[in-house]
Amino acid sequence: MKIGVVLGTNEPETAWNAFRFAVKALDSGHTVRVFLLGAGVESEGIRQGAYDVPEQMRAFADRGGELLACGTCLRSRQMEGSDLCPISTMQDLVDLTTWAERVLTF
Repeated sequence: MKIGVVLGTNEPETAWNAFRFAVKALDSGHTVRVFLLGAGVESEGIRQGAYDVPEQMRAFADRGGELLACGTCLRSRQMEGSDLCPISTMQDLVDLTTWAERVLTF
């Protein structure tokens, strides 16, 4: 199944669980794309207690998951894209939602 995940929060446990889900879905044979929107673009810097979000993001990418980040949301935070989190557009989000058989939001 093709699964789209939209992450719109920087809350550590929620972001961590979103990526844990995405990793598990990949491990189960699904194709997964994650789009970071709003505060979700801050995910690469979230490390709080047991919630090492960048570690889960790397596990997702290492398994072939596609990760995109809203360019407008990044710029509004004076952030840039990275190798792990490339800058994307609203069109990319539209494409993700029309490509996916299921879309989950966190």
